[in-house]
Amino acid sequence: MPLTATSKYPSRRTYVLKVSNDATPDALAGFLENIVTGRKLQFASGRALLDAIAGELREPIHELPERSAGDGARE
Repeated sequence: MPLTATSKYPSRRTYVLKVSNDATPDALAGFLENIVTGRKLQFASGRALLDAIAGELREPIHELPERSAGDGARE
């Protein structure tokens, strides 16, 4: 199997999904945060969550360069 330089699951598309404590299946609410960029997208419905993800997928993927230990990189 040949190795590829690009990941099937790039870090640029890694998210944290936080659902509000009062959310229900009929009233989904919370926020989606991109781990790499720190961008937070609030949503107030399942449709809005899917729209937020779709919007993120429309943006081109550009992996950020690795940071050295002396430039503020978090461990």
